[in-house]
Amino acid sequence: MKRLNTLGTRIALTALAVALLAVGTIAGGVLVVARRLFEDLMRASGQSQASAQAMWQHSVVTVFLVAVATAFCLSVALGVFLAWRVSHPLNRLGAAARRLAAGDYAARVPRAGARELVSVGDSFNQMAAALQAQEEQRAELVANFAHELRTPLTNLRGYLEAMRDGVMEPSADVFESLREEVERLERLSRALDALGREGAGLAAPVEIDVADAVQAAIELARPGFERAGLRLQVEVPPGHHLRALAVPDHLSQVLANLLQNAQRYTPAGAAVTVSAAADTDSVLVSVSNTGAEISAADLPHVFERFYRVDKSRDRARGGAGIGLAIVKQLVEQAGGRVGADSGGGATRFWFRLPS
Repeated sequence: MKRLNTLGTRIALTALAVALLAVGTIAGGVLVVARRLFEDLMRASGQSQASAQAMWQHSVVTVFLVAVATAFCLSVALGVFLAWRVSHPLNRLGAAARRLAAGDYAARVPRAGARELVSVGDSFNQMAAALQAQEEQRAELVANFAHELRTPLTNLRGYLEAMRDGVMEPSADVFESLREEVERLERLSRALDALGREGAGLAAPVEIDVADAVQAAIELARPGFERAGLRLQVEVPPGHHLRALAVPDHLSQVLANLLQNAQRYTPAGAAVTVSAAADTDSVLVSVSNTGAEISAADLPHVFERFYRVDKSRDRARGGAGIGLAIVKQLVEQAGGRVGADSGGGATRFWFRLPS
């Protein structure tokens, strides 16, 4: 019963039913209507009725039966072929879907069959590719979490064990190092929390002066830049108010993340430039730094969650791959856009806010 309920069997039986209906219609016309006309013509030409019937049986009926048998065989063959053409790609799609459900994210189906089936296969392949990318991102996310948590926890444990064993004396410098490691864990926790709250409890953007926000963020970041031996240049039109729609706390976090990112990847002695200017219907803010460029392959992915341009995850550049994702999220929540470009020995991150 299950085999009779398959799509291929249904198609084959439908094709056979159509063929039988067509043959039955033709048979009714030939064996009833055409027979009477044939016998009338034969009698009109002087043949007897018995002779006319014999001629009909030996010529028309015989040929007709052979034609019917041939049509029946061809119909069955065509129905089976059509059923195979339709059901075979669907069976492959079903098998690939089962592999995907079992965790084989590399499962794909070939582009074969009718246009509609090819379209279904392409959609499945796109879905499988997206799931595979998400699975790879999940695996990388776990590895990033493990690394980001392991480093400060290892340092904290080392300091505490050293003080317990008397190898290291408690001092202001030791406690400052412990505080830095704790703050690093807190920053990671806050970043993950901000990223996890996407779309929840959004604050409404209000009109603010972006120039004032930029100046405030620069003043907060300046001591860190000076300790790192970096020059911080500001290009904000003096005396101009750059009015735009934004959430003040979100804008402060966006600027802090971009400045922190620039500080991390700019070599000592180089410069970081922060600029802001009014456009037709928006305000453009840019943070540019000299130093190593971002490759063309990495550039489209820098705002993705947990994506790292530097795959080594060394502590000197030990971000969690979250800061730029938060920038994108917060700017887009205010109706703005973000972007990045790199070349000529410089890298620029920018965002626009509606004015």
